[in-house]
Amino acid sequence: MRIDIDTYREILDTLTRNKSRSLLTGFGVFWGVFMLVGLMGGGQGLKEGLEKNFAGFATNSAMIWAQPTSKAYKGFRKGRYWAMEQKDVQRLRQAVPELDVITPLLFSNGGTAYYQDRKAEVSVNGALPDYRRVNSPQMFYGRYINDADIRDHRKVCVIQKQTYKTLFPGGGDPCGKSVRINGIYYQVVGVDYNMSGGVSFGGEAGTQVILPLTMMQQAYNRGTAVDMIAVTGRTGVVMSAITDRIRETIARAHYVDPTDEQGAMVFNTEVLFQLLDNLFKGVNFLIWLVGLGTLLAGAIGVSNIMMVTVRERTTEIGIRRAIGATPRMILSQIISESIILTLVAGMSGILLGVLVLQMLEMGNTEDGIVQIHFQVGFWTAILAALIVSVMGVLAGLAPAARAMSIKPVDAMRDE
Repeated sequence: MRIDIDTYREILDTLTRNKSRSLLTGFGVFWGVFMLVGLMGGGQGLKEGLEKNFAGFATNSAMIWAQPTSKAYKGFRKGRYWAMEQKDVQRLRQAVPELDVITPLLFSNGGTAYYQDRKAEVSVNGALPDYRRVNSPQMFYGRYINDADIRDHRKVCVIQKQTYKTLFPGGGDPCGKSVRINGIYYQVVGVDYNMSGGVSFGGEAGTQVILPLTMMQQAYNRGTAVDMIAVTGRTGVVMSAITDRIRETIARAHYVDPTDEQGAMVFNTEVLFQLLDNLFKGVNFLIWLVGLGTLLAGAIGVSNIMMVTVRERTTEIGIRRAIGATPRMILSQIISESIILTLVAGMSGILLGVLVLQMLEMGNTEDGIVQIHFQVGFWTAILAALIVSVMGVLAGLAPAARAMSIKPVDAMRDE
C-alpha cells in the first residue's frame, strides 16, 4: 500500500495527541537500544583493553624458567635451587624439532637510568633479535636490537614507553642519545611502545630497558647463565602437546624430576589466550542477552500502548471501515504508527550511545593515538536499527489484529 504525506501527518498527529504517553512508551525502546549499543561498544573496549595487555605476544609461545624443585630426584633434595644455561637452547633445538624460535633472556634485579638531571627506575633485560618474534615490539622511534649489536657487544639499548616519557618529557626522537645505567653509558637506538602488561617478564611493562644479550652477559658478569628461554611452535603445532617434552628436556639436563612442574616451570601462553577467548565469548553473550532483553521489554511497552490507542480509537476505526477502509489499510496504519514510534526512539538511542562511546574514546587518547576503541561498527549500528524495525512490526501486530476485527456496527454501539 502506498503511504502518502497525509498518512504520515495522520500518524504524527496520533502519536503527538498524547505526548507524555508517547514519550514514556518510546523511552523503553530508546533505553533498550542505548543499552545494547553502549554494552556492545563497552564490550569492544573491554576486549581491546584486555588484548592490549597481550599485544604482540605470540599465541603459540611458551616460557621456560627455573624454580626451586618441589620433588627430590636422584639424590638431590627437594627445594634445590638450579639455573638454566646457554646449552639448553641447543638441547631444545635438537630434542624438540617442533619448535621454531628458541631464544634466551637475561633479567636484572632493577636499576636506575639517568639522562642529564632526570632519572627513571628501570628493569634491565638482555635479549637476542629473534625475541621480537615472540613478543613483537611497537617501535615508536628507531629500531630493535639487531645481529650486529650481538656480534660486536655494542653498548646500545631499547627503552620502553614509560622510561622514555620519564627521561625525555619534552618528547622528540631520543635515538643517538646516551643514558647511564649502573655506571655504564648506553646509546638509545629505539623506543618500544609495546605495553603488553598481561604477559610481562623481567619487570613492569613500560619500564624495561633491552640490552643486547652478549653486552648484558659482559656488563653484569652473567657468563653462560640464562634466566628464561622463550619458544614458539612451528605452524600447526599445538604447544600443549609438546610442553611435557620441553620440560623433560631441560629438567633431565639439570637433574630435576621431569614431572616436577613447579621446579621446571613451562608457562604455555596458548592456555591463557584460550581462556581470554572464552571470556570474550561469554561477555558478548551477556551483552546481547541484556541488550535484547531490555529492547524486548521496550517493544512490549509499545505494543501495550498501541493496544490502548486502538481501544480509544474504536469509533474512528469503525467509521473508516464503514466508508470503505479495508482491513489491510487499517493494518498498515497501526503497524506504521508502531514502526515510526520505535524507529524514532531507537535511532535516538543509537545516536546517544555513539556520542557516549565517542566521549569514552576521547578520554582514552594519548599522544594523539586512540588507545582503546569503544565505538560500534557501522554494520553493527545497521543491525541495531533493523532489530528496532522488526520490534516495531512485532509490537504493532497484536494492536493491528484487534483494529482489523472492529466492525462498524460494534463501533457505533461503543459510541
